[in-house]
Amino acid sequence: MKSMRPLLALLLIAVLLLTGCTPATAPTAKPAEPTKAATSGETVTLTIESWRNDDLTIWQDKIIPAFNAKYPNIKVVFAPSAPTEYNAALNAKLEGGTAGDLITCRPFDVSLGLYNKGYLASLSDLPGMDNFSAVAKSAWITDDGKNAFCVPMASVIHGFIYNADAFKELGLSTPKTEAQLIAALEAIKKDGRYAPLAMGTADQWEAATMGFQNIGPNYWKGEDGRLALIAGKAKFTDADYVNVWNMLAAWKPYMPQGFEAVKYPDSQNLFTLGKAAIYPAGSWEISLFNTQAKFKMGAFSPPTKNEGDTCYISDHTDIALGMNAKSAHAAEARTFLEWMTTAEFAELYSNALPGFFTLSNHKIALTDPLAQEFLNWRGTCKSTIRNSYQILSRGEPNLENELWNVSAQVIAGTLTPDAAAKRIQDGLEKWYKP
Repeated sequence: MKSMRPLLALLLIAVLLLTGCTPATAPTAKPAEPTKAATSGETVTLTIESWRNDDLTIWQDKIIPAFNAKYPNIKVVFAPSAPTEYNAALNAKLEGGTAGDLITCRPFDVSLGLYNKGYLASLSDLPGMDNFSAVAKSAWITDDGKNAFCVPMASVIHGFIYNADAFKELGLSTPKTEAQLIAALEAIKKDGRYAPLAMGTADQWEAATMGFQNIGPNYWKGEDGRLALIAGKAKFTDADYVNVWNMLAAWKPYMPQGFEAVKYPDSQNLFTLGKAAIYPAGSWEISLFNTQAKFKMGAFSPPTKNEGDTCYISDHTDIALGMNAKSAHAAEARTFLEWMTTAEFAELYSNALPGFFTLSNHKIALTDPLAQEFLNWRGTCKSTIRNSYQILSRGEPNLENELWNVSAQVIAGTLTPDAAAKRIQDGLEKWYKP
């Protein structure tokens, strides 16, 4: 019988080959292959699609050289479009099969739409994705939470930037509570040399982005409140939300003269020219303010109701990078994306673009002191994202745009906080069923 075993084994293999069957123990998925560049020395070129044309020199001079130091045979070309043209240009390229290998992802529904159409590959199994929290991945994941399709790159953090020289001159300390903030604003107003708050409402979006979404997380308890809205367990008519608008209404006496006509660039200039003491801010302002302001600046996080209360910050998911599902160089593209999950990339990117902070959980050090102040808040406060961005702005009336309008009206005094809350909740209920 022993002499028959080799013959039987050969016959079994032949049958399997003829019938197209595989043994039950065979792997169900093809193992990842080494990149062409790694195995043959062949040079492969990857192209990155992006709207961040201001970042071209940063990618060319800092990020890509750092990657090539490890992977010299994978060349990378950063090829941005104009920001306002990016969505249309990218869609045309994807539809025509000419898009680059790597796709810079806007947050939430725009990128989710690309994934649902099959243009972006799933990256849930990419090594290094566990370096990002659920909050960090929330802008680039399917509604069921099963498929992440972009590697988170950076967030922007909300808070307040202040003229440190003016604070010293007036003998003011950075406020930790709402009462301390109002007291500081009152002292600045009484002195008369500075506008207390550098913000207008002409463009409306600042009232929501630097107002409502800035201070709001301390009221609705960050992610708990945001997810409760999506689940239908909370409403904008709840006290947590009405009280945010109550605080915004209290800002009116401290706004610049004629603030209803003040546009975003005007408020930036008002602050950087030293004519205002406090700027309700997003961290994206840091690079510009560093070049324009001639005074020392500092930052403080949104004040809490009482000193010692748990604080929350809007640490908003802003930008990520995904892979074209039809890339001819998928293995090399995944190599680049895996490198993006490392501490090296996190520190490099965050220092190259002060005010845009890595979304990974790596501990990094920043060279820009103002950016570091913002980043330090992650160690003392809980992070969340703007509550209108995930799922809740898919219908009409659009929640995000409605928040702009009602927040501007509340600050101007033409809409009460209760009326604002009712309008927002009624509009949401017209189309959203949890």
